[in-house]
Parts: sequence; C-alpha cells; structure tokens
Amino acid sequence: MARSALVTARRRGFLIIAGVMAMILVFSFRLFDLQVVRADALVAAAHEKTTGVTRIQAHRGDIVDTNGEVLAESVTQFSLTTSPKDVADQKVRNADGTTTTVTVDEMLDSVAEITGTSASDMRDTIDAALEKDPASNYAVLATGLDSEQRLALPELGIPWLYYEQADKRVYPDGAVAGNVVGFRSGDNEESLAGVELMADSCLSGTNGQTSFQRTTDNVALPGTTQIDHEPVDGGTVTLTIDSDLNWYMQQLVSSQVEQTKAEYGIIVVTEAKTGKVRAIAESSAVDPNDFTATDSKYQGSLAFQGTFEPGSVFKALTAASLVDAGVADHSSRVVADYWYHAPNGANIKDALPHDPENLTLAGVLQQSSNTGLSQLGEKLSPEKRYEYLTKFGFGQPTAIGFPGEASGILRPVSEWTGQSYYTPMFGQGVSTSAMQVANAFQAVANDGVKLPLQLIEGCETADGETSMTTDDSDGERVISAAAAQETRKMMETVVTDGFLADDLTLPGYRVAAKSGTGEQFDEAGTLKTTFFASMAGMVPADDPEYVVTVHLKDPLTLLSSAAAAPVFKQAVTQVIKHYEIPPSTTPGSDYPGYWK
Repeated sequence: MARSALVTARRRGFLIIAGVMAMILVFSFRLFDLQVVRADALVAAAHEKTTGVTRIQAHRGDIVDTNGEVLAESVTQFSLTTSPKDVADQKVRNADGTTTTVTVDEMLDSVAEITGTSASDMRDTIDAALEKDPASNYAVLATGLDSEQRLALPELGIPWLYYEQADKRVYPDGAVAGNVVGFRSGDNEESLAGVELMADSCLSGTNGQTSFQRTTDNVALPGTTQIDHEPVDGGTVTLTIDSDLNWYMQQLVSSQVEQTKAEYGIIVVTEAKTGKVRAIAESSAVDPNDFTATDSKYQGSLAFQGTFEPGSVFKALTAASLVDAGVADHSSRVVADYWYHAPNGANIKDALPHDPENLTLAGVLQQSSNTGLSQLGEKLSPEKRYEYLTKFGFGQPTAIGFPGEASGILRPVSEWTGQSYYTPMFGQGVSTSAMQVANAFQAVANDGVKLPLQLIEGCETADGETSMTTDDSDGERVISAAAAQETRKMMETVVTDGFLADDLTLPGYRVAAKSGTGEQFDEAGTLKTTFFASMAGMVPADDPEYVVTVHLKDPLTLLSSAAAAPVFKQAVTQVIKHYEIPPSTTPGSDYPGYWK
C-alpha cells in the first residue's frame, strides 16, 4: 500500500508540473503573439479606439471678374457631427453631490434650441447610421452653423459632439453673369454648372486633418490635439468678364425681351484683338444663391448651350468668303428678283415681294437679299464654302470648353442637295450658338484672324502658380486682311444705307453690322411663324475694338431682325461709353448698293 501511494503521489506531482509547464507554454505563446506577432495591429486598434479625428476644411477659391470684383466666394460656417456609436445618456454631478441622468433626447433638445435643427431629425440620423453600421463613428447632425452657434454648443458639455468647418458658397452679385459663373449643390459638396464646374479642379482645395486622444467617455484629452496635415486652399479664378458691363447688358436685353415679348435674349461683347469675352448677358439670368428658383432649362448658359438658325447674319460671312476667294468684291453685280429658280431645281425667295433689283454685293447685304446672294454664292464651290464655315468655327465648340457647350449643326457637303445647296449661304439649314457667332465676327473684326475665345484669364493657386491660361497662339487666319476690311466696309453700309439704317446709325461713330432673321421649326418639322432675331457687328468699323452680338428668341411684337436692331444700337453705345472709345475721325464707307 505504501509503495502504491508513493507512486500515485509522484504521478500527481508530475501531472501538476506538466500542467503548470503547459500553462506557462500557452501563456508564453499568447504573450509572444500579443507582444510580437500582433503587436502593431493591436496597438493600432487601441490607438484607433482612443483617437479621434476631425477634418480641417480647405477654403474653396474665389471667382472674380477681370477687375477683381468677387463673383463667388466661400464664407466660413460649421457642421455639427457626432460618433453614433458613442451617443449615450450622461450622468451629471449636481452641486449637492448627487447625480442626475440626462437622456440623449434631452441633450438633443438642447442642441436643437441652438442649431434650429429638429431634435427628432438628429435622432433619426443617429439611428440610421447605427442601423447601417453599429460601429459607425461619423454622422452629420446639423450644417450651416455660424460662429456664435459654434461657440454656444460646447457649453452644453455633451462629449459626443464634434465640429467641422464647412464653408458656404455665396455669390455677392447675385444673377450678374450667374449663368456663366454657375453654382454648387445646396450642401456645397458638388459643382453643378458654369465656371464652378468648369474650373472645379482649380477652385477645390485639399482638406487637412487633426487628431486627438480621447477618454473612454469620448472626451478629448487636453494638449493631445495635433495637425496631421494642413489644408491647401483652392485657387482664385479670374474671368475675362467685366461684371459692370455684364450687369448693364443684362438689364438692356431683359428690357427688350419684355418689350418684344420674346422668350429670351442674349448679348455677347468680345474684344476683337484678344478674343476675351467681356460680357455674356442673358435675360433668363439665374441667381446662383438660389438656382432652384429658376426653371431648369434656363439654369445653364444658353449663350453656350442653346442653338438656333442664325439667318442672314451669315450673309456677311458668305460675302467675306467670296471676296477672300477672289470670285467677287463689293461691286460685283447681280439682278435680284423676288424669286430665284436655281439650275439644280431649288427655289429661293426673298423675305418680301419686290421687283427685280440691280444690286451690288454690298447692296445684297444692305437689302439682305437671299436671291442675290444665292447667285453670287454659286461662284464658290460647296466644298470651299464648307471649308470657310468650318474655319469660322461652326460645327464645333469654341475653345472655351464651357460645360455642355453645343457644337451646332453644319452638315457635310454630301448632304447639300436641292434647297440645302443654297440655304447655308444665308444662315438656314445650319444651327449655331451665340458664342460661335461672336467668334466668327471676331475674326472679321480682327482682320481675318480668328482667335480662341477666352472666358478664364487664369487660376492662381495658393502657392502662387497660375494655371488654366488660354493658349497665346496667333490664332487661325480664316480670310485675308484685305477681305476682312472690305467686308467690314460693306457691313458699314448696312448700318448707313440698309433697311434698318434708322435703327442702327450712331452719329459720330462708324459701326459695321449685319442683321439676321432665323427660321424655326417645331418638333414635327413644321415651319413656325416666329423667328430668331439677330444682329452682329463691331465698333469702330475702320479698326474694330469690340464685337457686339444680339439674339432674341421668338419676339412677338416684331417678327424680324428689327426686334434686335434697337438693343444692338444701345449695346454698342454702352460699349463706347464704358471703354471711352473716341469718335471716328475718318469718313465712312461709300460702297454703292445699286448699279445701273
């Protein structure tokens, strides 16, 4: 028995020692796993649980006009955020040493009194975040808070509230050039239109970040906040637009739209020798501060995105092409009847019945004769006419690259049959944008050289670098300088001797212009009874500095280009005043319109 008991005792001792050794081995492996194998991951996880982060909002850059006038800027506001997983009731120690439990709903009621945001909406936001992710640590409770609200909220002593700077986009001049400047979404998170969208990459900054250590109660530990990386503010975009001139032109075109009962109107002012666009005025102006108040079809820029048949303004470009090709000049003769029955079977007519007229090419522009231009235009092959129109910029967007910019329609020569063989000569069967028309007449004004239109002068980034500058190329020669000068002289006689002379003549100044009445068709392809009235011209005619183009859609009180003539004259007058253009000192053109 004694021997058996001794053996049993020894076995127990061995088993105990073995068990202890096994436990030591397990703990050693566990310790090795914690301190070596998974040390970095565990430290990171612990750090994440005790570390809070906040975003430092980068300042979005301003949009300014050519004179530095601010058209879009960001003002500092704040967003109230929380960590949904940490939202909980709070025990508060009273003065007498007792404690009181403040519920989440009670705390949210206090927050609502300061922010104006519904307490139930904030609770719904928290619940929705937790339902989606029980470990959610980020949700936005309120936005658009000012500095006073931001300072009042910490006084509530709620540990699970955080604050982020969230700038608000404002537009000090409201609707002035609003269709061009564009706008951002209501939450300021997305650029939706105009230059805001076009230059978004330059205007946008890079947000920074701070981090801090926090207690288990989610309270930031004093002195632990550090900046992980500084924010980089967005750049300042400078437009070529002159906001004062744009404001005047908007009032002017809006007034004419009202008087003629047109749907909308557009005025564009362009610097002839630089291609810089100084005004893009639209009667259907949108205020970027409240863009939803404007019908969605007018929230963009119709100057870039709308298209129309230009009508007889194209006659000046056809005349320029004929002169440049050497097949006609201002004195070239034609007998223009009311109807012209073309060799290919097409039948062309003028706007109003008249007896046969002995017109020169200058006279064809003065009287805006479709039949006279068709006969002279036959001297130029359709391939050559297409080439000129392409060089003038039709059938393609301008160099500006505005969001949603239209290309218009310029059909290939293979489709020029019957009527369409002739109609592009006088602006029918093609569609253009207001900016394309402005660019084409800029070429005529600039002695035949078409320059890339400029809307943005550049974007200066926070570190002083400039981007988004326009190519300083010499442009593309479309017609010779001599052809451009002769065309301008013919256009000058349109102002002095044409059928709209009384509405266009400006004493003391030489102005060149051409009118246009573009036909319109409904969705079924039926010709409408309303027109697109246009004027395109330049001042001074002998050495143009500015190109002015006017377009009115569906004027009802005047069913022709006569609706655009008075506002064109007023627009030119304002350009003269604004830029202090001196009166002309040389005699105007005397090209005769008739021959005997």
